[in-house]
Amino acid sequence: MKRINLAITGCMGRMGQQLIKSTKADKNFKLIALTENRIINRKISGIKPSLNTEQAFKKVNLIIDFTTPKCTFEVLKIASKLKKRVVIGTTGFSKKEEKLIKKYSKKIPILRAGNMSLGINLLMYLTEIASKSLGNNFLSKIFEIHHKHKKDHPSGTALMLGKGIAVGKNKEFYKLIGKKYLNKKTFPYGKKINFNSLRKGEIVGKHEVTFSSGKEIITLNHEAFDRALYSEGAFTAAKWLMNKKPGLYSMRDVLNFK
Repeated sequence: MKRINLAITGCMGRMGQQLIKSTKADKNFKLIALTENRIINRKISGIKPSLNTEQAFKKVNLIIDFTTPKCTFEVLKIASKLKKRVVIGTTGFSKKEEKLIKKYSKKIPILRAGNMSLGINLLMYLTEIASKSLGNNFLSKIFEIHHKHKKDHPSGTALMLGKGIAVGKNKEFYKLIGKKYLNKKTFPYGKKINFNSLRKGEIVGKHEVTFSSGKEIITLNHEAFDRALYSEGAFTAAKWLMNKKPGLYSMRDVLNFK
């Protein structure tokens, strides 16, 4: 396989730094561009970071973006013009923004995932199966923990899992979103899906989906210990995306979960 000329956005962020570190261990990629939303007056891995510009992305084959929605759309605008593939790990998009990403995907191949982990994507698949099998006799709720620096809540992964519940029930996800709690010790089930987000320490990520009938409880969970699993998942997605036509893809497509 020919090496992929890679650009990483948000290079000073946690995932940006992890992606840079991971490129050193994966010979399928050649890191040729780094961007940030401010001027960085030093080189990182031999590359001087720049702002998101056409010049920055001109020679790349693919861009990996773990930033903020505002930055992601800066990147998509340029990538669409230059016909560059984009892997998006950014979270916190609104329903309107998700529709805009889909619009961009008509011009370029885009893979977007709220979580790049194999385990999390398997958990979502199992969540759909459980939701469909248990039916309306069970109420559900989602609990997640992330490090204290994470700003958005619920996390993109928690929302992914919520969509899994909705798919299982064959219902519109946004109509099933219930209350969103932050840093609560306990939180209730509801007729809709309630979320509780805990932010503390340097925890990489923990997610838990619970179904209850009042007589029994079923719990599906996943815990991440190393941020490298997200960068490795992003690289797997990137390699897969290189042979794809314009369209909006997910880790589910990469992993071939039906």
